[in-house]
Amino acid sequence: MTRETIQFILQIVSIAMAALAGVFDSVYAQPITPQCQPPQNGEYILLVLSRIRKNHEQVQRILPDSAKTDFCQYLEDRVTRVGGFRGINDAKDWARYLDQVVGYSAFVVQSPPSSQPNNIQPTTIPSYTPQGLGDGYAVLVDYFNQPEVASRLEQLLGVNVGLVSYAQRPYLLTVHTTSETQANSILRRLSAEGFWAMVVDSRRVTLLKRKVVRF
Repeated sequence: MTRETIQFILQIVSIAMAALAGVFDSVYAQPITPQCQPPQNGEYILLVLSRIRKNHEQVQRILPDSAKTDFCQYLEDRVTRVGGFRGINDAKDWARYLDQVVGYSAFVVQSPPSSQPNNIQPTTIPSYTPQGLGDGYAVLVDYFNQPEVASRLEQLLGVNVGLVSYAQRPYLLTVHTTSETQANSILRRLSAEGFWAMVVDSRRVTLLKRKVVRF
């Protein structure tokens, strides 16, 4: 075997060892994803199938700032855990929005019935409390699972479009006003542009997010 052949073989072995070391480094450098914590007593949590941190960060931007989120392992999947929901309807509204509009699979998990003795106080957890709009009129738009509707509304009206819950369904909020005349004027304008809009009693509307995040 010539010297050149030996040197060539050594170079190949060296390259292979370096590549193998890089593979091991990348494997061991992966952070361990913690297991998701179950919901506490009286709490509903939302699990959003995220898989990677980039998706988790995108979900964080969509949710309200007050929502408590964690990137964790649930069974065989990495998910975004959203905690603090005290009402199942609010959690379901967000699950439906994330699934139908944003495109992330999401589902609601409820805490099991409490078996604690009455003299034991449960741990206090921060809760996400959606806000009611209060008195007045709300002009809502059914977006039919089309996220681009929010962008079209913003361009047409020049306002921030929010996300609300009404009659246990998510809608886009264009205007909240105490003026019935203004609300009806906006309604006519939206209807003329082909939007499926309606004016409702804003006391029956729950605000989920003041401004919808667009992609």
